[in-house]
Amino acid sequence: MISNHQTIVEAHRPLSDAINAKVAQFLAAGGQIVKGESPAINPPPPKRSAKIDPETILKRRKPAITAAERKALRKLAEAL
Repeated sequence: MISNHQTIVEAHRPLSDAINAKVAQFLAAGGQIVKGESPAINPPPPKRSAKIDPETILKRRKPAITAAERKALRKLAEAL
């Protein structure tokens, strides 16, 4: 193990030795270590349904006001 933090490495040494002892005990008892496949980091998203619910109300953005509507609003504001 290469580390610039020797004190951290030495602080974890007892835990590492304990794990190594348990692994050796497991192997001595006839256990086998099997290396499995690693899980996907980002699993693919679930498939989208092709079904469209007819009762669903789509939320749409209102269109921006037109130039003619802006002029009318300005005239109303000036009249006040």
